Amino acid sequence: MIKTIIIDDEPLAADIVQEFLGDCKDFEILCVCHDGFDGLKAIQKHQPDLIFLDVQMPKISGFEMLELLEELPAVIFTTAFDEYALQAFEVHAIDYLLKPFSQNRFNKAIEKYIQSGLAQNVKDLLNNQSSEAKEYLSRIVLKDRNDIKIIPTQNIKYLEANDDYVNIHTKEGKYLKNKTLSYFEKHLDIEEFVRVHRSYLVKIAEITKIETYKKDSHILILKSGEQIPVSKTGYPKLKAALGF
Repeated sequence: MIKTIIIDDEPLAADIVQEFLGDCKDFEILCVCHDGFDGLKAIQKHQPDLIFLDVQMPKISGFEMLELLEELPAVIFTTAFDEYALQAFEVHAIDYLLKPFSQNRFNKAIEKYIQSGLAQNVKDLLNNQSSEAKEYLSRIVLKDRNDIKIIPTQNIKYLEANDDYVNIHTKEGKYLKNKTLSYFEKHLDIEEFVRVHRSYLVKIAEITKIETYKKDSHILILKSGEQIPVSKTGYPKLKAALGF
């Protein structure tokens, strides 16, 4: 049996997927979840082969939920919004069903799943989402020990590279995220953040002073008093961001 989980905050939409899937042989519905947190717990517990996933949900979105998973199942997105289609296929979605969809359209998605087999290398594709995303991040979702932490980008002071991870420095503390600094440089608002060093991406509003450090070197002084080095290639970016 192919183990499946349905994750959708609209009960009627989830019921439709259940009804349509009832006509498909060899598919077992393990559970139905109505928000990303419950969906995350269910996936970790049941290890499904396939999930049907809505995009816009309370608390965390479908994409944010996927980022929190170590091992990703195959995904068929079910959503009322067509603007997420490109992003969905960039995370190796099997199909993208636009609500309302018919039984025939649903069956075609199932056929795609059967023909493709279980999705492979989904996590790698998720970590390399296109830099052409039209919308900047407004928050970052991560695991903090056994909790899930949601950090609004306005609370960030700066980000610091840490191998394949990034240290996210906020007024509340420091958090670790499994992403690269280049990813955040592409996905955070360029009007709010500037890459001043290969290891540092800084919130512009947190900068209070630029000081000369040795010959042709500079450091930033933040509101918190923390000091951030500025590289030779980062200095022109900093000047452009500050308008001088």
